[in-house]
Amino acid sequence: MFVFAQLSDIHLGQDKGDGGVRARERAERVLRYLDALPGELDAVLLTGDIADHGAPEEYETAVKLLAGSRHAPLLCPGNHDARGPYRAAFLGGDPADTSPVNEFHVLPGATFAMCDSSIPARGDGYLDDGTLAWLDRSLAGAPKDRPAFVCFHHPPVPLHGQYVDPIRQFGEDRLAEVVGRHPHVAALLCGHSHTPAVTTFASLPLVAAPGVVSTLRMPWEGAGEG
Repeated sequence: MFVFAQLSDIHLGQDKGDGGVRARERAERVLRYLDALPGELDAVLLTGDIADHGAPEEYETAVKLLAGSRHAPLLCPGNHDARGPYRAAFLGGDPADTSPVNEFHVLPGATFAMCDSSIPARGDGYLDDGTLAWLDRSLAGAPKDRPAFVCFHHPPVPLHGQYVDPIRQFGEDRLAEVVGRHPHVAALLCGHSHTPAVTTFASLPLVAAPGVVSTLRMPWEGAGEG
C-alpha cells in the first residue's frame, strides 16, 4: 500500500506579533509528528503557501525547516508564494523567472503532478494554458500501472467558506477536460481553504488539506480562525 501525507499552508513568516515564531513552531511540530510515525511514509506533499509574503528569507527558513525532516516534501506554490524566490530556493533556478512552477514526480507506487495555480499578486487561482498542456502531456506519458494525483493550491469548486470561495480556482472546466482524458488519475488534492474538506470534481475525489498555520472555522462553527 502506498501511504502519503498532505500538508498545506504553513505560511512561514506570518507575524502574529511574535516575529513569525507561531507559524514556524506549528510547522515544526507537524513535521516532527510525521517523522515519529512508526510506519514509513512513501511521500509527503506540501500544497502551497509555504511563505507568507514570498520573501527570500522566508524561503531560507523553509529550506532549513524541511531539510531537518526525514521526508523531502513534494511542493507547489500558493497565492502567498512568489515564483522567483520560490524557484531559486527549492529548484536552484533563476529568481527573475516568474513563469509557473510545475513539477511531475514518478514514484514507485504513484505519480504526482504538482501544478502552479497561483496568479502573481492575486489571491485567486487559475491553471494557465501552458500549465494545462504540461499536465496533459505529463499524465499521458506517466506509467498507467499506478494512480496519479493532480495537486495544486486553490480548490476548483466552492467549499462554502466566505473567505475562500471568492478566491478559489477559476476556469475549472478546462481542468476537468484534461483529467477526464486520463483514467489513471485517482484524485485531486489542494489546500488554500485552511479547513479540511472532501468533495468531488470531474467525478473524482477532491481533498482539501487543513492549514497548518491556522484553521478557518466554517459558518456553523462560528466566525474566526484557530
